[in-house]
Amino acid sequence: MKLASRLPTWSILAPTATGLVLAWVLTGHHTTQWWLFEVLVVMGLVAGILAAVFHAEVVAHRVGEPYGTLVLALAVTSIEVALIVSLMIAGGEAASGLARDTVFASVMIILNGMVGICLLSGGRRHGEQTFGLFGVSASLATLAAISVLTLVLPNYTTTTAGPFYSSSQLTFIAIVSLVLYGTFVMIQTVKHRDYFLPVKSAADEAVHAKPPSNKTAILSVTLLLACLGSVVLLAKTLSPALEAAVADMGAPQTLVGIIIAAVVLLPESIAAYQAARANRLQTSLNLALGSALASIGLTIPAVAIVSLMTGWSLTLGIDAKSTVLLLLSLLVASLSLGTGRTTVMQGTVHLVIFAVYLFTAIVP
Repeated sequence: MKLASRLPTWSILAPTATGLVLAWVLTGHHTTQWWLFEVLVVMGLVAGILAAVFHAEVVAHRVGEPYGTLVLALAVTSIEVALIVSLMIAGGEAASGLARDTVFASVMIILNGMVGICLLSGGRRHGEQTFGLFGVSASLATLAAISVLTLVLPNYTTTTAGPFYSSSQLTFIAIVSLVLYGTFVMIQTVKHRDYFLPVKSAADEAVHAKPPSNKTAILSVTLLLACLGSVVLLAKTLSPALEAAVADMGAPQTLVGIIIAAVVLLPESIAAYQAARANRLQTSLNLALGSALASIGLTIPAVAIVSLMTGWSLTLGIDAKSTVLLLLSLLVASLSLGTGRTTVMQGTVHLVIFAVYLFTAIVP
């Protein structure tokens, strides 16, 4: 993405339009115009997401790599965490499985859908692509540990019959998740920052473009926060209609988590895709794997706090089918990203697994 010295007009108008839609929703005047309400909420949601990813990239370009990808990952994950927590509080104990469904969907979308399309599109355009092996290896090792501990292990503990953790176990796993993610962030930004730095190319405009000014960066931070807040509230408003549509289709309720995760991860997916096509696969993988880690490492502690404060049981363990797909995804990712070189073959394999995941989610 080529960044101008000043923010383009659309990046300021989009958050404004999203805020106006949100204000209209909050007034309650939409009750007699439901079809117009749904259309405007969707348009406001899309505008807010696109503006959020743009302003996150402006801030990311100002702070530089690998802090830039961390900003994007945290920005997207904050949407997911706030949305899941708000829906859990609104839905009560009946929504206890929403966090599990959304987090698992996020991991599968990132590990197979996002990584797959990036490897495929980058491979088609540039043939063979390379990246730093040490950073990706650290990301995959952390992701494997944290995903199995939070999504698989609850099915096999005996203090409380699965797929639940007891209160003490949930507290411990929440702390473990924060420790793993916090250590990863420290490695990424301080201890071994060079592992995550992309190889600079003379033709890479995003790397060599002049960073935005402090004034522009501050404005982007303000607009980014406004976008994130609006997206969370609009998505929460749209969730009853989404759940009703899924029920009318006769599809499993887990599809709601997949749709929420897909909407939340759209900004990150666009940024990762653009980086892969620009032959910056390291940045693309930093975005993808960093988002997966942030999704689990921050969401699980947040929903654990809600569960412990309210006394609701938090469903975390995934079923046998999902466990097989998760373990297959982690195995394939470790093999396809284990050489530091990728082609369209690896991208195709990941996308096939992603297609199987989507199909079996609708037709279990």
